[in-house]
Amino acid sequence: MSDPVIASARIRAGRWEAEIASDAETAPRIEVWHLESQLGGVAVGARRGDGTWPVSVPIPADLLGDGVQTFLVRDAATGDRIGAFTIVTGAPLEDDIRAEIDLLRAELDMLKKAFRRHCIETGG
Repeated sequence: MSDPVIASARIRAGRWEAEIASDAETAPRIEVWHLESQLGGVAVGARRGDGTWPVSVPIPADLLGDGVQTFLVRDAATGDRIGAFTIVTGAPLEDDIRAEIDLLRAELDMLKKAFRRHCIETGG
């Protein structure tokens, strides 16, 4: 079985909408994270004939502000990152490198949290 991957995605009317490709017979469990907070309202629809699952999640307005906001999309079953999306608001950014740095920060925050959880669970 292949891991779920984002086949296509867009933001429309305050929602991130995507098609998740997976050969699994059951719907993928998807999580969306911003910094160290998991977003609620992730909805996975019925599997389509092309093997994709529609996914939708509202983007809370209180998370948006000047600068780059990065959202990580994860497979809840494995914790693996399957994608990300960024929203840039405010003054235009000169370089996309800021978006990449923000993505790295978000991933590092998730790794730190997972490592801390691992240390607590293993007593080490």
